[in-house]
Amino acid sequence: MTRELTWIGLLATGLILVVLGVAMLREPDRQADAIRDLRVEAVTAGMDLYAENCALCHGAAGEGLGATPLLNSEGVQSMAYEDLFKVIERGRYNTLMAAYGANEGGIFTNAQIDTLIAVIQYGNWSAVAARVDELGLTPPEPVLVELTDETLASVRGLPDGDALAGGLTLYAAECAACHGANAEGTTLAPALDSDELRARLTDADVSRIIEQGVPGTLMAGWSRALSNEDIANLTLLVRRWPELTAAGIEIPVIEAEPVDMSPEAVAQGEWLYGLLCAQCHGSTGFGTAMAPALNNQTFLNETPDAAIQQIIALGVPGTNMPAWGGRLSDADIAALTAYLRSLEPTAPAIVQPSAGVAQPQAGAGGGPPWRQN
Repeated sequence: MTRELTWIGLLATGLILVVLGVAMLREPDRQADAIRDLRVEAVTAGMDLYAENCALCHGAAGEGLGATPLLNSEGVQSMAYEDLFKVIERGRYNTLMAAYGANEGGIFTNAQIDTLIAVIQYGNWSAVAARVDELGLTPPEPVLVELTDETLASVRGLPDGDALAGGLTLYAAECAACHGANAEGTTLAPALDSDELRARLTDADVSRIIEQGVPGTLMAGWSRALSNEDIANLTLLVRRWPELTAAGIEIPVIEAEPVDMSPEAVAQGEWLYGLLCAQCHGSTGFGTAMAPALNNQTFLNETPDAAIQQIIALGVPGTNMPAWGGRLSDADIAALTAYLRSLEPTAPAIVQPSAGVAQPQAGAGGGPPWRQN
């Protein structure tokens, strides 16, 4: 009997050892599966946050819009977790990237920032774009000036024509909305086809302004969105624009559809303005330290409806002006334009903005469990 109990004990011990051995062998896989499950949960939660707060600037698939850098790249994906956390939490000075961390006066908790980092580092951008579209938050396509084949052929016929054509194509897509269809300048940005500007600025100055922007103005830095070749082509275009004019080459001006100025449309625009715009531009449109005055003769007389609508829809890189196109319908944007246009008859010539309030500074950051290998 004793011998039988001994054998039973040995068999039980052996079985326990086998089970423990198998469990130990499977433990790394079990941990890896658990981390993958956590990542999936984080990405799923982060996709909605991205759609609601980030897609308007960075694009539905992280492709980047205008001067806003793309996120869908190996370079961004491989950034250190701590660096990504700091950018989202604290923002980037002199760019459209605001501080989103709750410790910085923003709207995201540390856990929510973690889910956005999960989207950047582990998300499938096609799935992200599909979710953005499902929520109806896909940013609108920018209003692009169409350059005809004949126009581009004429430009390519000039000395350094390929570079000039490349610069003109970029200008039409990214610069014309602010600087004017043919670089004549608008109330938003100065003329670039200017003898005075060409005499005052060297090519290095022009390239530096394109790369770094101009603090305190609407001119954002484009170094993250444009290649060195792109910047060189735009610089050449600014320097050689008189040659295009002499050759009769012009970019067509986009004409906006007539804005509905009915009392109902204006009232809808006034309601939207009070809800979305008054905090920055002031309750009567006279501006604050956060945003310029809109209720003034200079802006309203010289800014066409198409430019106003594009500013509302696509935002202004390098400023606090977000892109509203993913959240407002075309009718809403037209109504806001109608309200602003209704102010024109009584708008003052000059207004003074009120003082702003500085944001508090702080910082923190931790690591979520799905970061572990």
